[in-house]
Amino acid sequence: MKRIVIVTDAWHPQVNGVVRTLTHISDLMSERGYAVTIVSPSDYRSVACPTYPEIRLALTHPAAVRAALAKLQPAYIHIATEGPLGIMARRACLKNGWRFTTSFHTRFPEYLYERFPVPLSLTYGFLRRFHNAGECTLVPTQSIQDELAARGFTKLKIWTRGVDRALFRPQPDVNLGLPHPIFLCVGRVAPEKNLTAFLSLDLPGTKLVVGDGPSLEELKARFPKAVFAGKKEGAELARYYAGSDVFVFPSRTDTFGLVLLEAIASGMPVAAFPVPGSRDVIGTTGAGVLSEDLQQACLGALEMGRVDPDKVLKDYTWEACADIFEEILAPAALPQVA
Repeated sequence: MKRIVIVTDAWHPQVNGVVRTLTHISDLMSERGYAVTIVSPSDYRSVACPTYPEIRLALTHPAAVRAALAKLQPAYIHIATEGPLGIMARRACLKNGWRFTTSFHTRFPEYLYERFPVPLSLTYGFLRRFHNAGECTLVPTQSIQDELAARGFTKLKIWTRGVDRALFRPQPDVNLGLPHPIFLCVGRVAPEKNLTAFLSLDLPGTKLVVGDGPSLEELKARFPKAVFAGKKEGAELARYYAGSDVFVFPSRTDTFGLVLLEAIASGMPVAAFPVPGSRDVIGTTGAGVLSEDLQQACLGALEMGRVDPDKVLKDYTWEACADIFEEILAPAALPQVA
């Protein structure tokens, strides 16, 4: 049985798009006959990431990571993130002549710039060197591929995403007990999500935020008329989607936004800015309104009414996502133990 080692700085118990994507891929590749091993901060002593405490940063020596990879004898190595573990795994691969693939999930330069005035050119320069050393870099959308190519990234391939259609589906009888129309936003409550752009709008009905994060208490105080439901998962989260009228996605930095697919699968039209991520998803599905005037987008999406997920989500499946991942795997060519 061929072993795939996926190295990631983002893993459970975190709840985000990276973790969900890698979890689905791990499960599907196992079903396809591969032995999948996840190397994550849970394997090492770790500390909380500054300004993002849910993320744990692994504290270990590069030699320990190199030894761990050698012991696993993987047929394939995929480095999913550019954090401490990803950096050490890349270093180990280059030192030992092991081939590897990578994936680009997060606009890390923009996220960092939201917190500290680090020039984007410096951060993107680091990321370019990081990814270009691999055999292939998976990117979530055409827009991101175009942007990274313009910045000198090479060997890029679009990696679609999927959605659990059994969980996220239209449920006409759901009643959240809130005045309609309900404008819903789901995700991490943090500066980079640009929630103020949504919460500042003059909209009828209810503005509802589902999620947790460092900006939660501040936004509760600033926008007392909005409803903050906290973090929800599974069937409970699916009810919030199904019981709302319009999904609002104010982020300008997300590379994809799995929540977009979850909302559309639940029958919701989307209102968003015309930026990479939302532009790619809504542009291909037609399931919403994009505008630099977010209020106009919200009211336009409300006027659209419910969408039919069966018609617009045919290309977004986790099986298709796994097909692409399997296609780009590069043999690591680790020395065999006699």
